[in-house]
Amino acid sequence: MEKGEGVKKVMVAIDESECSHYALEWTLKNLRETAENSKLFIFTAQPVADLTYLYASSYGATPIELVTSVQQNHKRVAEALLDKAKQICSQYGVGAETCTEVGDPKEGICKAVENLEIELLVLGSHGRTALQRAFLGSVCNYCVHNAKCPVLVVRKKD
Repeated sequence: MEKGEGVKKVMVAIDESECSHYALEWTLKNLRETAENSKLFIFTAQPVADLTYLYASSYGATPIELVTSVQQNHKRVAEALLDKAKQICSQYGVGAETCTEVGDPKEGICKAVENLEIELLVLGSHGRTALQRAFLGSVCNYCVHNAKCPVLVVRKKD
């Protein structure tokens, strides 16, 4: 980074998959100078609570208690993922800020990129086939086409 330039903002989006943690470690190893001289953000999305099954299984508990419980569980899982990511960063001597959104991961990532004015987004690829992506969707594909910054997709070698 040249003198006089502002601090770059880099974001790595993670989930519970091995490929997203691989992408974080790959970034810390291969873009070490960039990561050390940038403001690094780690992002994860919390899923929206699926309420359809709650009414069928609400034996004795009110639906609002169940919704609250599910939301708290999603938040704990997201916080644990972000804590693990911060530990990985600290092993490389890199500090990171964490952020999370509730909602669809691909939309949450793009929203965070825009709100935080991210200049490079790093994502891990699950390595799905074209047919799997057609049925399951692809966060990477969506972000490559919709994020307001360059996107680096990291795929783990088989």
